[in-house]
Amino acid sequence: MTILVTGSAGHLGEALMRTFRARGTQARGVDRLPSPFTDRVGDLSQRAFVDECMQGITHVLHVATLHKPHVATHPRQAFVDTNVTATLNLLEAAAANRVQAFVFTSTTSAFGDALTPTAGSPAAWITEDVVPIPKNIYGVTKTAAEDLCRLFHRNEGLPCLVLRTS
Repeated sequence: MTILVTGSAGHLGEALMRTFRARGTQARGVDRLPSPFTDRVGDLSQRAFVDECMQGITHVLHVATLHKPHVATHPRQAFVDTNVTATLNLLEAAAANRVQAFVFTSTTSAFGDALTPTAGSPAAWITEDVVPIPKNIYGVTKTAAEDLCRLFHRNEGLPCLVLRTS
């Protein structure tokens, strides 16, 4: 088993890589930025780089992302490239290489305005039936990536799991 961890220079990706290395689990860290936990440096929106990284991979933990705070500092296209195009490239390569599992970390920011409580209610009740109403490009691109995961699960039989973390 070899796990591909995207975003290995980031907070969550680094934590995953630290854990895998401490346990002796085969893992390959990829990121745009070099780090002690990054084995391959490159851009996941470039399909050739993704294809190279996917060789010999059995599981994918896709945690690379531009986050909500980046809305103020990055153009919208950067969110599409990082959160949508990179996810599509990873899903296509994972399906082609018949990986056993693909885990995508999304965000509770996908809910956006759906988190607004109804009048007189102290909070919004959230279940899997709540339809996301993203407030910004971050939420829009994360829900688009979730939809890509659903598509690849349904049409390609790729085992996918989406986690809406906060």
